[in-house]
Amino acid sequence: MSIGVIKFLSSIIFALVVLKIILPARDVEQITIPQLHEQLQNKKEHIQFIDVRPRGQYDRFHVFGFQNIPLRDLRKQVENLDKDKPVVTICQTGAQGNRACKRLKRYGFKKLANVRGGLSMWEPIHQERKQ
Repeated sequence: MSIGVIKFLSSIIFALVVLKIILPARDVEQITIPQLHEQLQNKKEHIQFIDVRPRGQYDRFHVFGFQNIPLRDLRKQVENLDKDKPVVTICQTGAQGNRACKRLKRYGFKKLANVRGGLSMWEPIHQERKQ
């Protein structure tokens, strides 16, 4: 094989690996910030909200209602989650949340959603107070 063919094949393999990492898993819903606001306000189901960022980032800023389970600790903490309840993940950009959903799916979770764009898209809702 020529060096050009090897470089081409290496580029294709690299692109496929990157796509596999960043694309969401099948059957994982990608929700928007407005959809997240609605879920946080309604809480019709007992949704498990998980922030998968490292503890330091979570401590600096997090969305009320989310518990912190860093991605690297997810395997150790999975037994503390209910597989029958929906899970919504969030991170800074959405990529780590997708990875968390892929892992949770391997552990048998079925109702999974990730916040598209993560906290980089977050805008709190300011509700007008009634006077």
